[in-house]
Amino acid sequence: MPLKIKAVGFTNLATEFFLIVFRKRGVLYWGQVNKHFFNPDNKNKYNTMNKDDLLPILIAVIMLLGCQENQPKTAATQEGTKGEISIIDPEAANILDSSATLETISKGFDWTEGPLYIKDGDFFLFSDIPANKVYKWKEGEGTTTYLTPSGNTGPPKLNSEQGSNALLLDPRGNLVLCQHGDRRMARMAAPLNNPKPVFVTLTDNYKGKRFNSPNDAVYHPNGDLYFTDPPYGFPEGIKDSAKELNFQGVYRLKPDGTLDVLTKDLKYPNGIALSPDNKFLYVASSDDSNYVWMQYELDANGLEKTQRIFYEVHAYEGKNLGAPDGMKINKAGYIFATGPEGVWVFNPGGKLIARIFTGQHTSNCAFSPDEKFLYMTCDDYIMRLRLKQ
Repeated sequence: MPLKIKAVGFTNLATEFFLIVFRKRGVLYWGQVNKHFFNPDNKNKYNTMNKDDLLPILIAVIMLLGCQENQPKTAATQEGTKGEISIIDPEAANILDSSATLETISKGFDWTEGPLYIKDGDFFLFSDIPANKVYKWKEGEGTTTYLTPSGNTGPPKLNSEQGSNALLLDPRGNLVLCQHGDRRMARMAAPLNNPKPVFVTLTDNYKGKRFNSPNDAVYHPNGDLYFTDPPYGFPEGIKDSAKELNFQGVYRLKPDGTLDVLTKDLKYPNGIALSPDNKFLYVASSDDSNYVWMQYELDANGLEKTQRIFYEVHAYEGKNLGAPDGMKINKAGYIFATGPEGVWVFNPGGKLIARIFTGQHTSNCAFSPDEKFLYMTCDDYIMRLRLKQ
């Protein structure tokens, strides 16, 4: 498979522009960018290139760096940017402090996801999907590799989101992973305090056809596992030749192995969460033409009874500021949903009451066990925010 390199296209090499090479979610990019604004997700300015073009590009970069000693940092690498908390409705003051500081507790990754706080051991786990690793962060000890490989146990896949995505605990306290590369829901066959890359498949196909790349998941107290299956794990996305299903589903896996499709309606189903009373299932749509959060009322059998758009952010489509993604719901029913520009906070009725601007594309979030902190996976950063109780 040829190496895929994408480029940002500009023609002006005046002082307002400079040449840059960077890696984003496992793919190498290069190009000239405006020094005042660098958005590595602006796909409209990318062009696929052959690996043979790499050498002249690198030569140009070296020559340019030799001529420009004092290049400004791009927005993607600036440090010390303070996050902003916007209180939209007074109700949010019960759970958020607008003067709280958004902390960066770890950085230097590729694309982080799957945040999970482990109470027994008091540590925090997260996936770096392109790196095919799960990392562990612990207060006072910092970040260490926890598990590798995490999502692809076969040969390495170039330019692919091959690792684990969401991490969660099953009702017995075992680590469960959404594995992109292996295209399955799997359980780690090792204790949390002695992790090993040995996995048991929970489910990997629907009617004999392999899943796309399970993305996010949530357990019902009765043991039912709900999960989403968009195509982000494929190098070519939804058009990849390895894709076997003709839809991207939201599924329910029962403890006895029965697999049901909750819905096939979403082109890119992503984050997923259950309400505290387990009556409603929320699913994020990260489709570039359909930025919404959906709410599904569940019937007595745990399947869709009714559905409605919980909240829409169509105004952000095409702006490359992030999309509806992972979410968590606290014990009081407040929904913390990652999306454009950070985290969107809703009350149970669907009213937007606050926003947390992280300054990064934000993929998911998780609470500490006591809900005193919100942990966020923000591109190559891990951030933390103290909450009110």
